[in-house]
Amino acid sequence: MAKRPLPQSSPTLLEAAARRTQLGSQATPPLADRMRPQTLEEVVGQSQILREGRLLRDVIQKDRVPSLILWGPPGSGKTTLANVISQLTRAEFVRFSAVLGGLPELREILAAARERRAYQGKSTLLFVDEIHRFNKGQQDAFLPHVEDGSITLIGATTENPSFAINAAVLSRCRVFRLEALDAPDLERLLLRALADRERGLGKLELTAEPQAIAAIAHAARGDARRALGMLETAAGLVQPGGTLDLAVVEAAAETRTLLYDKSGEEHYNVVSALIKSMRGSDPDGALYWLLRMLEAGDDPLFLLRRLMIFASEDVGNADPRALSVAVDADAAFRRMGMPEGIYPLAHACLYLASCPKSAAVKAAIGAVRAVIAEQGALPVPKKLRNAVTKLMKDEGYGEGYRYPPDFEGSVVPGESYLPDALAGSRFYEPTNQGLEQAIAERLARLRGSRG
Repeated sequence: MAKRPLPQSSPTLLEAAARRTQLGSQATPPLADRMRPQTLEEVVGQSQILREGRLLRDVIQKDRVPSLILWGPPGSGKTTLANVISQLTRAEFVRFSAVLGGLPELREILAAARERRAYQGKSTLLFVDEIHRFNKGQQDAFLPHVEDGSITLIGATTENPSFAINAAVLSRCRVFRLEALDAPDLERLLLRALADRERGLGKLELTAEPQAIAAIAHAARGDARRALGMLETAAGLVQPGGTLDLAVVEAAAETRTLLYDKSGEEHYNVVSALIKSMRGSDPDGALYWLLRMLEAGDDPLFLLRRLMIFASEDVGNADPRALSVAVDADAAFRRMGMPEGIYPLAHACLYLASCPKSAAVKAAIGAVRAVIAEQGALPVPKKLRNAVTKLMKDEGYGEGYRYPPDFEGSVVPGESYLPDALAGSRFYEPTNQGLEQAIAERLARLRGSRG
């Protein structure tokens, strides 16, 4: 997006902030909080769980909400849904943040819920924001109260519940997945905020260029809270009755932190995309995912370890040099550090993505492990044992062993080096990919010579 100078009359960010303060108490709450929906009809997006006939919409409307987990990226509407439920339920609605609160406060809330149920016959809906911030042991505190009906638990999390939520708690909750809002949904939300004279920016009577609204929606990347925050900042940069254009939006926009958690699901999603791109011989995709991880702050040494594993697991003898490239990249990075270390990392990634692939090494490992698991520790044939003492020699250790260099091509006809029960077995089957084709041809000759 090309940079254009702001109009001379536009205030600076500091002036805009000062003007918002001068507007009085009604401008104190952020726009995202003021525009938070009060009814299901005001909720934007999430039709996959909220359209007519869907379970979640039905239980909210009937005030029969079960214990549930709302799982979705930031700004997708988890807290918004909890707010709507709080407006519609006859139960006592209690909010708790796992970031700001601790177990002592939670125990007080749970005790109050138990007393409320015992003496007033009234149930409690407990909304726990960022529930994944409690470790799985701490989450046990919810269990007895969910089971005896003292509370209905509504947890909100940005992380995959399979990883972040105690299995016992998770088994007692329905999980509803929220998606990042798409651009049309965000644009509709932004236009609503501009027009709303009670909760939004309608009293400023601003005009917005369609390109400016589209730019905010694009920059927000599915996050409604971020979109409304950018709109509010942009609105503070123009006079009442003015126009929001691209230049104003660019001035209001900030560098966006990549959606990424280095320990949860998104980490494994991006790692998986990197590996599958290299395996699919797509250097463009591989480099994209590699840089996504680096830009999000992932550990380069973790990535180098994955590249070294890939070099043997997915390339193997199709290009034996691949492992050397990966190991050399690791050594070079340790000498260079960042930012220059990005070059050997990218170098190795592009090489591994571009070279031929073979899973024959992995398959051979799996085949041998299966035989070992099935047949156990088979005895070493005596001819392959080393007779280091006279007793061993008397027992026949080494007897019948033939020294390969004494034979043509260093191959002993009819010889087997496996346990007797596995004689003739084949575990490594080279592919016809890259250099492994030459290995396959050589092994065919060797195996044929040995009979």
